Amino acid sequence: MTITKTKLLTADDLLRLYSKGVRGELIRGVLCETMATGVRHGQVVMNLGGELRSFIKPRRLGRLVGSDAGVLLDRDPDTVREPDIAFISAEKLPLDVDVPGYYEGAPDLVVEVVSPSDGRWEVYDKARMWLSYGVRLVWVVDPETRTIEVHRLNAPMLRLAEDDRLDGGEALPGFSCPVRAVFDL
Repeated sequence: MTITKTKLLTADDLLRLYSKGVRGELIRGVLCETMATGVRHGQVVMNLGGELRSFIKPRRLGRLVGSDAGVLLDRDPDTVREPDIAFISAEKLPLDVDVPGYYEGAPDLVVEVVSPSDGRWEVYDKARMWLSYGVRLVWVVDPETRTIEVHRLNAPMLRLAEDDRLDGGEALPGFSCPVRAVFDL
């Protein structure tokens, strides 16, 4: 019997692949390719990203990045995930520091927008994964139900509807926007 060992990829390998048109995440060194998610998904990401940017940028609170930025969570084997939106505070990553590759560490806030191909438990597991790496706040945005799930470590999940307000909690104090604005297509 022959056993073939799969070569695990590194974060540097993933960056090189991206330059060749391969898009994906690394899960413990294994490439998981990702696909485009559609116009509605993109609009929701931009709506929420716009709300966040208009709060974060003038206050110089930190960096707001999209999924292509990638976040390096583990090494040997490497894990690089792509949240739809991530906020990294200036305390963790000073604004004058240039990062040409992946940010290494846990963002303060992660936003995952549910894609048409995502299963309910898959998205829930992803939110829990982010929290396990030290992310303080995870928002799971569902364009289909027009709801946002708020996940915090050691706290019950909270589901917000269109008439509610979304707030940044301890991860982004002072931020607030109507949930309806996120889904205003």
